[in-house]
Amino acid sequence: MVTPGLLYFGLFKYWPMWGVLIAFKDYLPFRGFWNSPWVGFKHFDRFFHDPVFWLLFKNTFVLAIYNIVFFFPIPILIALMLNELRLEWFKRTVQTAIYIPHFVSWVVVVGMAYTFFSLENGIFTNMLVQAGMEKTNFLMSNTWFRPMIILEVIWKESGWGTIIFLAALSGVDPTLYEAAKIDGAGRFKQMWHITLPAIRSTIVILFILRLGNFLDTGFEQIFLMLNSTNREVGEVFDTYVYSNGVQQGQFSFSTAVGLFKSLVGLCLVLAANKIAKKFGEQGVY
Repeated sequence: MVTPGLLYFGLFKYWPMWGVLIAFKDYLPFRGFWNSPWVGFKHFDRFFHDPVFWLLFKNTFVLAIYNIVFFFPIPILIALMLNELRLEWFKRTVQTAIYIPHFVSWVVVVGMAYTFFSLENGIFTNMLVQAGMEKTNFLMSNTWFRPMIILEVIWKESGWGTIIFLAALSGVDPTLYEAAKIDGAGRFKQMWHITLPAIRSTIVILFILRLGNFLDTGFEQIFLMLNSTNREVGEVFDTYVYSNGVQQGQFSFSTAVGLFKSLVGLCLVLAANKIAKKFGEQGVY
């Protein structure tokens, strides 16, 4: 029974890891993987000395921080609120409604953003004008680019992110709440002293895993939202790799950037896991 799973991970997860070697080679398709010339850290040196490296790092880092600060707590808050609902039919309805956006393509989500916020015929833009406010070009604004990215992520993924937290909440012993009621604890105190401590380990583990993808800001969404006016704040590692690596056939350079991102994520996971263990949490290993 274990064999199919082992074969899957061996063939599609571990065996392709040999591909990172082309980050240290000048990969030439006609010469093949093994026969391409070895160039060492040439592509890394080129990447780190690229004039736009620090701009890319800043944009990616800021969006990653926004994701951690604004998006990560939202599924926890939604799970806590859903856990407080007593009408099961209403709870299931709300869960279904907030799960659905996860299955919507980013192409559709960005299309909806253009429908709402375009300068000429945007629904939200026209509402602002009718309310006597100044017309704002949200889609081409450096100021609004990052907030719009985070709001789209929150709308699309926050409901789906509640699944694990709700599963953790289902394992809380109901007698703890009954004992708290006898002691006079209200709903907020029950949530603060029982519910949150019960899912604290789950929150820590998911946070550590989240750091592993810290520099992954979502290529498809960013690429679709980019234009010539907001590129200064919207260009990130993923879009840079696509435009300068993949489109121009520079596969070794693209792999070098991807390996750099993976190493950053690995360091963050190891550091966060060590800190979590010092505070008495289990961590991921």
